[in-house]
Amino acid sequence: MTISTIDLPVSSQSSPTSTTIMKALVYHGPGKKDWENKPRPTILQPEDAILRITTTTLCGTDLHILKGDLPQVIDGRILGHEGIGVIEELGSAVTEFKVGDKVIISCVTACLKCDFCRQGKYSHCRNGGWILGYTLDGTQAEYVRIPYADGSLYSFPKNGIEESLVMLSDILPTGFECGVLNGKVQPGDTVAIVGAGPVGLSVLLTAQFYSPARIIMIDLDENRLNVAKEFGATDLINSAKGDAVEQLMKLTGNAGVDVAIEAVGLPATFKICQSILAVGGRLANVGVHGKSVELDMEKLWDHNIAITTRLVDTSTTPMLLKVVESGKLEPSKLVTHHFALHDIINAYETFGNAAKEHALKVVLTTSE
Repeated sequence: MTISTIDLPVSSQSSPTSTTIMKALVYHGPGKKDWENKPRPTILQPEDAILRITTTTLCGTDLHILKGDLPQVIDGRILGHEGIGVIEELGSAVTEFKVGDKVIISCVTACLKCDFCRQGKYSHCRNGGWILGYTLDGTQAEYVRIPYADGSLYSFPKNGIEESLVMLSDILPTGFECGVLNGKVQPGDTVAIVGAGPVGLSVLLTAQFYSPARIIMIDLDENRLNVAKEFGATDLINSAKGDAVEQLMKLTGNAGVDVAIEAVGLPATFKICQSILAVGGRLANVGVHGKSVELDMEKLWDHNIAITTRLVDTSTTPMLLKVVESGKLEPSKLVTHHFALHDIINAYETFGNAAKEHALKVVLTTSE
């Protein structure tokens, strides 16, 4: 996705700045990254905002990029699509915010005017969508440019906690929209979530809005399974021995599950989801896939199943923000490690060795 630029200067509101250079986490091809100097972003379009980052975090999608699973990401790209920041400068067309406002950055950029935005499919915005840290420099930096600020930022609530609300940038709406809503979780359902990482746990937390009878969590990591139990999972399956399907069918009396949610992005985990669906079941894919998967149509063709895919639209972010503010949802429980932003290389080492380090979400902060 590309964003057009203009050659003429754009009028803007700004606060004083001291330098044109910043530090950022820069991708240099599969397996290569560095914390290095980059030019500080500037206003390019009237709808832009320049933010000083105060909190950001790492995502499993960033690891997929570093593995080379998303070749659209070019050498030199600043990674990251989640964050909290303070507005330092605004384009002349931004009307919903002012310089000095603290805001939540959406992982999806929305112009609010194109046909997809008018349908609420912001992830497919013709002028934005998921671009941060993908086709546009992202949030793992001291500063970031946010296009279409009016549709891509949310006001940070008074007395809000940054490490909690940064989860609204991506993983909470992703888990809820791509997993719970697409899976059509209903009261009394038996739900299986394959993958107890941060997104899978976000599915677990938000699935409970709809009172399913059972939530079965499947993962290789015993520590993450124990966390899932604390967060409300009714049953745990350790898939390390490769017998997750057999264990689940035994748990359900060979009935399978009403909803299987894939939250990893691997052929093996997608295979598990196909194999555990009950007649009439729904398979909701959440994971980012870098390789082809097999579809066992010879076994599924007569089972009345539905398979859904989705990129998060963040259309539920305002609702989720209200639930977090009420105290009924505590996303800060997902945070296990804290780092200073300038220590991001060590943060990636920890996050990339999640099983060894018992890591879920890793939060990085700057001194305000």
